[in-house]
Amino acid sequence: MAIKQEVIDELLKGYEKPEDLLGDDGLLRRLKKALIERALGAELTQHLGYERGDPGGRGTLNSRNGYSEKTLKTGDGELTIEVPRDRNSSFEPVLVPKGETHFEGFDEKIISMYARGMTVREIQGHLEELYGIAVSPDLISRVTDAVIEEVREWQNRPLDCVYPVVIFDALRVKIRDEGIVRNKAVYLALGISTGGEKDVLGIWVEQTEGAKFWLKVMNELKNRGVQDVLIAVVDGLKGFPDAIRTVFPQAQVQTCIVHMVRNSLDYCSYKDRKAVAADLKTIYRAETETMAQARLVEFAEKWGTKYPPIVQSWRRNWEQVIPFFAYPAEVRRVIYTTNAIESLHMTLRKIIKTRGSFPTDDAATKLLYLALRNVKKGWKRSTREWTAALNQFAILFGDRLAASAR
Repeated sequence: MAIKQEVIDELLKGYEKPEDLLGDDGLLRRLKKALIERALGAELTQHLGYERGDPGGRGTLNSRNGYSEKTLKTGDGELTIEVPRDRNSSFEPVLVPKGETHFEGFDEKIISMYARGMTVREIQGHLEELYGIAVSPDLISRVTDAVIEEVREWQNRPLDCVYPVVIFDALRVKIRDEGIVRNKAVYLALGISTGGEKDVLGIWVEQTEGAKFWLKVMNELKNRGVQDVLIAVVDGLKGFPDAIRTVFPQAQVQTCIVHMVRNSLDYCSYKDRKAVAADLKTIYRAETETMAQARLVEFAEKWGTKYPPIVQSWRRNWEQVIPFFAYPAEVRRVIYTTNAIESLHMTLRKIIKTRGSFPTDDAATKLLYLALRNVKKGWKRSTREWTAALNQFAILFGDRLAASAR
């Protein structure tokens, strides 16, 4: 709604310095207070059915009954307003509901800070320092806990019927369980749709060991509408491929190259990491399986004595690595997705690191969901690369991919 120029000129009469507009008693705060109070007055008029001073209101069973003071927490600090009352106490304000002490936009500020890994104590200090607002830990918890319902809706939302690639990845998170802090695995499923968009399909905190847990995850995906996964990329845990094939029997299961590289570099000294990473790249970027095997022999000759666990790991998992070499380069790039996974991990680890441990599974899930929501905003699709990959998927998987368009 456009504001008339003469109204603006009238409001700015006497303006001399920025404080007149933005200060604690500046025009913007006074204008916000006046607009809120005027809107509440209009709500009461609608509730009563007649204007203030209207003779038609005489003899009605209800009338205006003064005001009560209320202090609101807003994004610009605390604001004291006068809320109109009615004699029967039946008036329920919509703009500022009864019992509400914070105004629109304030909750979003708390959630935004929480999503970036700030603790309750840090949020308290930040709001006090910037806005002069004293906020209790209970209020912050209530605001962030309201996200749990949003998480549940997100976790149960319908999914696409076919995903060309789904990458299953895990983070280790410290969560209190029955009075003991446990190092739990939190699994994420990063799906790539037929349109080339990346999306996290769900978050699962591991409750049971091994195949039973993974089978539960696969069944949940199927119940939410996923009929087929063309390529499932996993982190090499025992029992995971079997659980995937039980629910999606045609899925091709590929050990995640990113995990292989990441785990290998864990054995390296800092000064050797760059060189080892470069030599590992010659293996998984080889044109064929035969050439990759030759590169692995060369790697073993160069680094096997100094870092035998790296060579042993690649040889032990070789059967789960080699399906990668059967795909053309366009598909390999989609499966590898280094940037997507590493960027996601880096962001989530940075946030988790500030927390130490979480009191419950829900607390961990809530924070990860909010962080993922922020990360997703920066994801972009490479149209040219995906079009090339999709053409290859169409040749490799034919009718299975076509089923997604039905």
